[in-house]
Amino acid sequence: MNILNLFKVSVKAVANNKMRSFLSMLGIIIGVAAVIIMMSIGQGSKESIRAELSTMGTNLLTIRPGADMRGGVRQDPSAMQTLKMADYERILREKKFVTKVSPEVTAGGQAVYGNNNTTTTVYGESTDYLDIKQWTVEDGECFTDEDIRKAAKVCVVGKTIVDELFPGGTDPIGKTIRFKSIPMRIVGVLKSKGYNSWGMDQDNVMIVPYTTVMKRIAAQTFFSSIVCSAMTEELSDAAIEELTQILRDNHKLKEEAADDFTIRSQAEMMQTMSSTMDTVTIILVVAAAFSLLVAGIGIMNIMLVSVTERTKEIGLRMAVGATGPVISLQFLIESVLISLTGGLLGIAVGWGTSLFVVPLFGMPSSVPIWAVGVSFFVCVCIGVLFGYIPAQKAANMDPIEAIRHE
Repeated sequence: MNILNLFKVSVKAVANNKMRSFLSMLGIIIGVAAVIIMMSIGQGSKESIRAELSTMGTNLLTIRPGADMRGGVRQDPSAMQTLKMADYERILREKKFVTKVSPEVTAGGQAVYGNNNTTTTVYGESTDYLDIKQWTVEDGECFTDEDIRKAAKVCVVGKTIVDELFPGGTDPIGKTIRFKSIPMRIVGVLKSKGYNSWGMDQDNVMIVPYTTVMKRIAAQTFFSSIVCSAMTEELSDAAIEELTQILRDNHKLKEEAADDFTIRSQAEMMQTMSSTMDTVTIILVVAAAFSLLVAGIGIMNIMLVSVTERTKEIGLRMAVGATGPVISLQFLIESVLISLTGGLLGIAVGWGTSLFVVPLFGMPSSVPIWAVGVSFFVCVCIGVLFGYIPAQKAANMDPIEAIRHE
């Protein structure tokens, strides 16, 4: 009997038991759909995080103080005072692979205007900061280098500050707000960025000259960090090596001494986040894949029942010349047919759910095409693996005993 005839016989056998066949497929449908949905959520989350990090510049570099040992106790890096004005000035003079540099000093507190107030964070920066972090001033303008030299009490604010302090729609440009009793004149309003993937409001910020924070608010002579942008993302490693050498020379560190600072690139952060999301996705997919294992066992069970029910038919076919391999192939085709049909329906359900249902819950979703191919291949494997034992049982039957079976 040729393959086409075997396929027709298998289709007819599956169609004769529609409900039983559908229930066997149901496990495959649920399993494949679950795997695709988990993959799409993982892939979508990874793409969302990468896109969000890209909005801050893929060539972003951040220099922070390193931890230090004092009296046998490791100190908190945020308490270290290793980044000074001399470091910033030397980077400006000697940089080759870095285009923009901004020292950073931060302070948290209440911003007040009239009877309105809100909790926010002040970022003391240079004029390069907006370019480094890809911020855009929507209304007004940014402060100037002259403002930095004078430690002027001016600021650029985010949309959240405007909404909280000026709820009536008043134009904030030129208005003076207070932060820790220090008056600050608003010279610009930033274009909204909204919330990031970690639930942080990116618009709840005040950006002021770094000298203003250092002299008038925090009263400190060191920086919390220094942010830079490499010429290109590809030159980030070269820029890190350059900055490392500049800072080690400036801090007069011996060759065997460890760095008293750390430099992190946005590309490194992207890689870390992608690796984390890949791990989470694998865990979710493995959990969903267990349902495929259960579905495969269900198919094997149904095929064993089918072999038992059709024992006399198998004996008659053997009596008229059908060989063991032919009988085995027929039941394998039936098993693969059930598994593959369930897989195709599962792919449709999973893809549809990922595109139309998952976004309704506010979760990012992106179905990777390779996931469909993998699902298709897995369904074929399940059909073959879990159909093999029933197929062999049918092929090894004794024709005379099979015919006499009632």
